[in-house]
Amino acid sequence: MAKKYDICLDIGGTKVLGAVFDQNRKIIYRLKKKTKEGGESTENVEQVILKVVKEVIAASGIKKNEIRAIAAGAPGVIDQEKGIVLFSPNLPWKNYDIRAAVEKATGIPFYIGNDVNVGVLGEYYYGAAKGYHNVVGFFVGTGMGGGLILDDRLYTGNKFKGAEYGHMVMDPEGPLCSCGQRGCLEIYSAKRGMTSYMQQQIARGRASLMIDHFENGTFRSKVLKRALLQNDPVATEAVDRSCHYLAVATGNMINTFSPDVIIYGGGVIEACGDIFLEKILREVDRYCMPSIRDTVELKKAALGDDSILYGALSMIEAETAKKKK
Repeated sequence: MAKKYDICLDIGGTKVLGAVFDQNRKIIYRLKKKTKEGGESTENVEQVILKVVKEVIAASGIKKNEIRAIAAGAPGVIDQEKGIVLFSPNLPWKNYDIRAAVEKATGIPFYIGNDVNVGVLGEYYYGAAKGYHNVVGFFVGTGMGGGLILDDRLYTGNKFKGAEYGHMVMDPEGPLCSCGQRGCLEIYSAKRGMTSYMQQQIARGRASLMIDHFENGTFRSKVLKRALLQNDPVATEAVDRSCHYLAVATGNMINTFSPDVIIYGGGVIEACGDIFLEKILREVDRYCMPSIRDTVELKKAALGDDSILYGALSMIEAETAKKKK
């Protein structure tokens, strides 16, 4: 029987999003399940993944023997060739052979990569970076993820640890980052950094529409957008600060790699992308060489929350093509 369907997963610290793609690369069914935040065991996260796979198969009406493969993006340092999660900051996985576990439970081939790398692949094959050869991706969420494609190949660096430019140091005497360094891009430009700034300003007695919308050191991106549209001064300052450092980092990446395009994705950009892009474009020329800047485009990701799902699909298609050679 011809393999007509693929199952693609976006595995996060608090949820697993699953989707079924048909042979025309269309999503015919999707499902999201929460995982417990913090303290979740390896086995329990694995169980949620397997539940999502089982339920999308049942609910979409497809047959197991019609499935070509399962693929996923997840946070952390991941050996994409072997399917082993070497380390994940938001999941209880260390040197975890998730490929073997999922394939044993399902009998279906399984592939996995770092979530932002996979998201950039999605944009490269099916989204805003399609047709470009050298791509830099900034994904702005709770943290700051980076993905890099050079000469049409995903760059993962030595031991799959490359492209962590969310931890590019902007100020060596800046705030302490969760990685242990000071003044990282993430601590200024991601949600946790923006939250810290806004909470400091509110603690000084400044009024803000964001005051009751912080939870676990972050906020919902849609709430931030509402505050920005209502010209909330504290939210606006936090975003200005975020975009300033994103512009500096963008300039550094332009000078270093001379990419064809820089893509901005992630939950914050999905909700507030036009606002962020406008502010970054206003500043970025100050931080890069004009002769290089002239040949670089800056764009929002086109696939939104589906970037990782489509990137997972591209992994399946690449592995299928390998097997046919």
